[in-house]
Amino acid sequence: MIDAPTPFAKRGKPASSGNGEAVVRFVDVHKRFGALVVLDGISVELLRGQTTVIIGESGAGKSVILKHIVRLLKPDRGEVYYHDRRIDTLSAHELADLLPRYGFLFQLSALFDSMTVGENVAFPIREHTRKRRDEIARIVQKKLQMVGLDGLQDKWPAELSGGQKKRVALARAIALDPEIILYDEPTTGLDPPRADIINELIIKLQRELGVTSVVVTHDMASAGKVADRILMIHQGRFIFDGTPEEVLQSDDPRVRCFVEARCQEEDLKSLQA
Repeated sequence: MIDAPTPFAKRGKPASSGNGEAVVRFVDVHKRFGALVVLDGISVELLRGQTTVIIGESGAGKSVILKHIVRLLKPDRGEVYYHDRRIDTLSAHELADLLPRYGFLFQLSALFDSMTVGENVAFPIREHTRKRRDEIARIVQKKLQMVGLDGLQDKWPAELSGGQKKRVALARAIALDPEIILYDEPTTGLDPPRADIINELIIKLQRELGVTSVVVTHDMASAGKVADRILMIHQGRFIFDGTPEEVLQSDDPRVRCFVEARCQEEDLKSLQA
C-alpha cells in the first residue's frame, strides 16, 4: 500500500458524485498527429457537478482532450457531445453560440498585456453580450471578489505576480457564468502556497457556482485535493478511473509509477548508458 500524502489523506472538499447527468461525452474518439496516435478510441462521460482530474505523462493527450471539449480540435474518428448535442460536427456559427457555456483557464494565464485587469475580465462579457458598461463593471467586481482580487481592476498584467495572473484569468473564465470550467495545468509555475490558493478556488467555484470542472495536471497534491474522480491516460487510452483514494490503492504499475513519482527502470538504464 502506498503511504498517502497529506492532501490525499485529508481532502479540502467532501466527495461529490454529481447527479449522474453527463455534461460531456466522448464516444470512441481517435486522434493522431502524423504517425503519433494520441487518442486511441476513448469513451468517457463527465458528470454534472463533478471535478474530474485527468493525469498522465507529458504528451499523453491530456490537453488534447480539453481541446476536443471546446472544439479547438476535431476527432479523426468518433463523436463528442455536450449534453445530447454533438459538437464535433457543429458549424462555426453554431459553435459560437455554445462557447460562452465554457470557461477555460489556460496554462500560462493568457491575459492580454494591453488590457488592464478589469478589461481582461470584461473582455468575454463585451464579446458575447450587449450589457451596459455599469452592468459589466458590477460583474467584473463580483468575479474579482470571488478570486480575492477586487480593487486591482486598474492594474496591468505586468504588475501582477504569477499567482495573481492565474486568479485574474480564472475571474475571466467565470465572467459569463459557464456550466463547465476547463483547467489546463492550473498550478504550473506556482510555489506550493500559491498553488494551494488555486486549488481552494477550484473547490470554491464548484461549491458556489455548481460548475462541472475538468482539470489537467501533473500535480498529484492538487489532484488529490480537488478531484471527485481521477482519470489516467496512457498510450491513448484511459487506464484508471476512480477516486483519489482509489488511485493510491491501484496495483497497476503504470499508475503507481506516476502517482509515486518514480522513474521506470528502463528510464534509469538510459541515464546510465
